[in-house]
Amino acid sequence: MPSTPTSSKGRTGVLLVNLGTPDSPQTSDVRRYLNEFLTDARVIDMPAAVRYPLFRGLVVPLRAPKSAKIYQQLWTERGSPLLYHGLDLQKLVQEQLGKDYLVAFGMRYQNPSIESALQELRDAAVERIIVLPLFPQYAAASTGSVQEKVMELVSKWWIVPSISFISTFVDDPGFINSFATLGREEMAKHDYDHVVFSYHGIPERHVLKGSHKGYCKLGNCCNSYNKNNRYCYRAQCFETSRQLGKALGLSPEQYTTCFQSRLQSRLRDPWLQPYTDEVLKEMPAKGIKNVLAFSPAFVADCLETTIEVGEEFKEMFEEAGGSHWQLVPSLNSHPQWVEAVVDMIRRN
Repeated sequence: MPSTPTSSKGRTGVLLVNLGTPDSPQTSDVRRYLNEFLTDARVIDMPAAVRYPLFRGLVVPLRAPKSAKIYQQLWTERGSPLLYHGLDLQKLVQEQLGKDYLVAFGMRYQNPSIESALQELRDAAVERIIVLPLFPQYAAASTGSVQEKVMELVSKWWIVPSISFISTFVDDPGFINSFATLGREEMAKHDYDHVVFSYHGIPERHVLKGSHKGYCKLGNCCNSYNKNNRYCYRAQCFETSRQLGKALGLSPEQYTTCFQSRLQSRLRDPWLQPYTDEVLKEMPAKGIKNVLAFSPAFVADCLETTIEVGEEFKEMFEEAGGSHWQLVPSLNSHPQWVEAVVDMIRRN
C-alpha cells in the first residue's frame, strides 16, 4: 500500500507589535527614534515637503535632548520597559500557544523592527500570519501605521502567505478583565473619590478624517459604540471606559474619560478633549482629593504611563490641592493578560 503522505500544514505565525523605543536613553538614539516616529505620514499628516524639514530640522533637534533626560528616568537595568515587557509577553504567549505557532515581536519604530520579526516568520515558512498590534483602540497613527508597514514589507515577497489583523480589542473581555483585576488590587489598598481613564490623545482632525459618512461630531455620538463608529478612536476610548467602569462597579459619575500627551497647543491644533492635565487640576476644588488613574490605551508601561501619568500628573494633582494620585500599572506580562492575548489569537 502507498505510504500516507506527510501533512503540508505549517505553523501559524503570530506577530506582536508595539510602537517603539530608542535603543538607549542617549540623545543620539532618542533623536534617531523621534526622526522615524515623527516623520511617519500617519502620525504627522503633513505633506512630506513640510514634514521632513520641519521635524528633522527643527522639532526633533530641540526635543531629543529633553526627551533623552526623561528616558533616562524611565530606563531600568533591563533597558526600556516597553521593550522588555514586549519580549516577556512574546515568550509567555509562545509557551501557551505551543509548537503549532511561532510568535515574533517587533516595533513599529526602531528595534526589533517589524521587518526582522516578519523575516523570522518567513524563514520558518509559516502557513499564515496573524498580526496583533498591541494598541487596544484603533487609530490610524498607531494600528493603521503598523498595518501599512506590514503590507508594505510583505508586498515585496514573492510568495505572500495569508495575513490577518486583529485591528482592535477595545471591548475584549480578557483585556477588560485584566485591567479590572489590576484596578481592584489598587482599590483594595486605598479609598478613592474618583477614577480617571486617561488615553493618549490624537488631533481631532484624525478622528474626523476617518469618520464614517460624517457620523462623528466629537460629542454625544460616542455615547454608544456601534457599526458607524467602531473604528473611531474617540468612541473606542469611551467604550473601554464604560466597560472598565462596569467591571469595577462604578457609576458614570465616578469616573472621567480624558486625553493626554498632546503635541501642540489647543489653539493651533485641537486634540481630543477633555485634556487630562486640565481635568485633574480642577478636581481638588470639587472635593476630589483621592484619584485612581488608568492608562487603558497602553498594554505595557512606558514613558506615557510611568512618567507622564504616574509622576507628572501626580505632581500636578498634589500642587492643585489633591491628596493621593495612584497609577494602576499596565498589563505588561500579567498572567491574565497573557491568557487574553492567547485567546484573541486562537479565536482569530
